[in-house]
This record gives sequence, structure tokens and C-alpha cells, in this order.
Amino acid sequence: MANKTAFILNGPNLNLLGTREPEIYGRDSLADIEKACREKAADLGLAVEFRQTNTEGTLVDWVQEAGSKGAGLIINPGAYTHTSVALLDALSAIDIPKIELHLSNIHAREEFRQRSVTAPAANGLIMGLGAAGYGLALDALAALIDRV
Repeated sequence: MANKTAFILNGPNLNLLGTREPEIYGRDSLADIEKACREKAADLGLAVEFRQTNTEGTLVDWVQEAGSKGAGLIINPGAYTHTSVALLDALSAIDIPKIELHLSNIHAREEFRQRSVTAPAANGLIMGLGAAGYGLALDALAALIDRV
């Protein structure tokens, strides 16, 4: 596959990483995570489109763009994980490898956070490993892209 672009999309409030509940989400900022992702992706021979939005419709648009321009997708849907059928539909509509990612273990959180409505559209899930999960997701995504 000639296209080796990994879209890494981040949902609501992830722009506050490093300051928002660091006991849950860690002390790495989103900029720290982006830098680490770009370095890891380069080692894997991948280009990166790294984005964050607090707006559901924008996230849906970006998922659709990833489907047409990307080789694979890593998505941390944030709170939309638990509520967004629109995001599930967008993820289901694209035919590229997809990894859903969460910094915390959603199954160890409040009851309303324990269900992911978006997970059925993903090839795999990584959760509970903090910022390190992004690097692991890139490893997994690279392997899935290579199988396509």
C-alpha cells in the first residue's frame, strides 16, 4: 500500500491533557503525545495526521476524511465513546484499519463510562495504559496496515 498515513483523532477535552484530572489521564499534554506519536510513526514508516476537536460533527468529518485519505485510524473519542451513534456510523462506513484508544481503563470507571458505543466499528481497543497506549496503538495499526 503506497499510502502510509495514520490519522490520530482525539475527541472532546483531550486538549486539556496534562492539567485535567492527571490522576486519571496522566501528566503528558496532548502536544507531548503528538510529539511521541510523530517520532514512533516515523520509526514505523508512517506519516501522521494528528488532530483534536471538541465538536462531534468535526470528528465525524475527520473520520470520513481518514477513510478516503488515510491508511489507518487511531481514535480516542473521549466522551463521545459512550454516546455517539453518529461517530459509530462514520467509523463503520470507512474501510481502513481502526484502533480505539483510551488513556484510562473505561471498565474501571463510572458505570456510564464502561460502555463504548463506538468499539464495534474498531479492529481493536487499547485502554488503561496512559499516553503509552498511543505508541502501542501505532504498532498495532502498522501491523494491520501491512496486512491490507
